[in-house]
Amino acid sequence: MVGSDRIDDLIAAVPRALALRAGLDLGIFTQLGDSALTADGLGTLFNIAPDRLSRLLYALASFGLLEVEDGRFRNGAEASAFLDASKKTYRGGDHALLRELWGADLLTAESLRQSRPAALHDFSQAGPEAAAAFSRKLAPGAAIFGRYLAQEIDLSAIGSVIDIGGGPGTILVGLRERWPRIAATLMELPTVAAAAPEILSEYGVDDVVVEEGDITVAPSIGRHDLAILKAVVQVLPPDQARRSILNAARCLTPGGEIAIAGWGVVDDDRLGPPEGVFLNLTFLNLYRHGESYTEGQYRAWMTEAGFGDISRSRLADGCTLFRARLAG
Repeated sequence: MVGSDRIDDLIAAVPRALALRAGLDLGIFTQLGDSALTADGLGTLFNIAPDRLSRLLYALASFGLLEVEDGRFRNGAEASAFLDASKKTYRGGDHALLRELWGADLLTAESLRQSRPAALHDFSQAGPEAAAAFSRKLAPGAAIFGRYLAQEIDLSAIGSVIDIGGGPGTILVGLRERWPRIAATLMELPTVAAAAPEILSEYGVDDVVVEEGDITVAPSIGRHDLAILKAVVQVLPPDQARRSILNAARCLTPGGEIAIAGWGVVDDDRLGPPEGVFLNLTFLNLYRHGESYTEGQYRAWMTEAGFGDISRSRLADGCTLFRARLAG
């Protein structure tokens, strides 16, 4: 007899994910830190009625993100390690971005019916305020990715790195925590580039060169040892995705390296990995042409651009990473 366990599990996962996002929105895990507080204590700190707040606290405790004893709540092991914003291992910085992505996911059927993105996001048409707001949503997660990338790649021989389409530029912040001597350049569209210096200054960084440009049109004005494209190729139509990689190759010195990363990658059979498959649905709601391209497509574009030694790996956060080196 066929059961409904799979369906039941999918439905049950949604309230937990939304409770997690609410906890991140409020800053509960960071406020708790290594302490234990009652609902009254937390309610006072957040100016929220304790009887209402306690519903969320008990919900988070029910699946282990919080622990509760004698009415006092503390972070569970995972929350302590990854949801406390005071720690470098923090994984919750994307909660503002998740609000936008999950909201878009609810519109998938509508986007399909109308044959257009129901929550269209157009980087090229975004005004200064919208560009700055979206960049701020990206900044925490980008810094975390930079830290992961710094652990994955030996950058001891790299003198200069360019982050292409890197939004706020905070990938470079995370990267240079481990490799501080590397010269850093951010290449972005004008409205996004205008917002980057202020965001970078909030991270204590004032020496990143911010260059206005469109990688689908032309390469950087400089040459660098490493080019990073994080979540760039996946938001472009195929012809522009190809050109972005061709132009990225022209940003590099002979023998330079490229690192293309994102969750928008699927296997050639298009059945996995899950994050790439389901992000492909999200793209239907956000972009006119962006999609999760296959590994074969990425490899073909990189080979055409002159890259060899192409490898695919998975970072600690689940993000797919393609690495390759330009012929010397």
